[in-house]
Amino acid sequence: MYLSLAAGIWIGWTIILGWNPIAGLAGAVAGTVTTITDGGNASVIMFTFTIGALIALVEANGGVRGFVKWVEDKRWVDDGRKAQILAWMLGVIIFIESNITVLVAGSISRPLFDRYRVSREKLAYLIDSTSAPVCILIPFNAWGAYILGVLATLGVSEPVSVLVASIPLNFYAIAALVLAGVSAFRQVDIGPMRAAQKRTADGELHWEHAVALADPEEMAPPPREGIPLRPINMVLPIVVMVLMMPVSMYVTGDGDIMAGSGSTSVLWAVLTAVGVAWLLSLGQRLLNLEQLSRVSLQGAGALTGMALVLLLAITLAAVTVEMGTGDYVAGIVGGRVPLPLLLPLLFLVAGGIAFATGSSWGTFGIMLPMAVPIATTLGLPVAPFVAAVLSGGIFGDHASPISDTTIVSSLASASDHIEHVRTQIPYVVLAGGASILGFALTGAWLSW
Repeated sequence: MYLSLAAGIWIGWTIILGWNPIAGLAGAVAGTVTTITDGGNASVIMFTFTIGALIALVEANGGVRGFVKWVEDKRWVDDGRKAQILAWMLGVIIFIESNITVLVAGSISRPLFDRYRVSREKLAYLIDSTSAPVCILIPFNAWGAYILGVLATLGVSEPVSVLVASIPLNFYAIAALVLAGVSAFRQVDIGPMRAAQKRTADGELHWEHAVALADPEEMAPPPREGIPLRPINMVLPIVVMVLMMPVSMYVTGDGDIMAGSGSTSVLWAVLTAVGVAWLLSLGQRLLNLEQLSRVSLQGAGALTGMALVLLLAITLAAVTVEMGTGDYVAGIVGGRVPLPLLLPLLFLVAGGIAFATGSSWGTFGIMLPMAVPIATTLGLPVAPFVAAVLSGGIFGDHASPISDTTIVSSLASASDHIEHVRTQIPYVVLAGGASILGFALTGAWLSW
């Protein structure tokens, strides 16, 4: 995905600068520098590194393992069904960032799934289906900040209102979340998932051919021997992070939460959580300053790839605006595709791009500059077109074996990656089919 996004930026500037590839390369570098120097973009990229530090800290200070032990001691989970419900609920509650959702829910739930013989493939599906869908439906996080940044770049006058209006129309995110909930509460296993569950119930953790991905401890250092395992060391930083987001939105918006800066607020929230994790670790003498610094840098470094995707995706969005790509596509598609088919088409195209690149954010950067001008050219509300792109991006990302969220879900659940993708596909297809129908009906309604 890095090479694809970078090539898109280079080719875009090459076209803008008279098809001169050398000038195009210089323009691509200059455009990327401009992206970095923008305050909002820099905040989102800094957030990515900071969330990596937080993930490592709450593991190293015994917070994650302490929470697992606490849940087991309280006997809140004493069978496979409750373990699945816990994994689903954790995914819904922790909506700040998709990968932290996956890592926290996976780390907490995996021992319980193994104990009660629920397949790791089912865990991977549940945490994957409640990460990106929840983050896009509750956009007080980096997802919201990023999308608002792209919409503002495209000249949308009220990006917050448009994003909020798109939420109830984000059919794939809603369908995926509901389907995962039904699967957890009712223990619905379909297709390959049913076979995986039967294998686990018979005492086999993996198929003979399966190879589990590396343990999540490679991304975050485990607590040193002798460190007390206290759930407060994970719960308090995450609670503070969640609460600080709306507070920061309120402050940066001068009393209007909807006018707040999403990029600044999400950075403040995570920095505050990191500060709380440091204070807890120092106050309990779990880690010294040198250890805290090393753990934080290790966690930040683990998410360098994600930060690079963000940088390239935002830069590509700016290039497509400079080229007028959206206006061009709007002129072609607007008069040739019937409106009831237009939204499903945007959904499927976005899904195809996300599947091929493994990046929903990259897809948003590519497709939103095309979808927004189509809506404005046709004189239609922007929100349904934004929803179709966001839904399609989540759909393709959810199905893609090269998506970072899909990979981290396999990692956090310690399951075979291809088995995770294979067992998840039937659920993805069901939710995708419902989404196509939803967008077709929305398009028909708009055409009236």
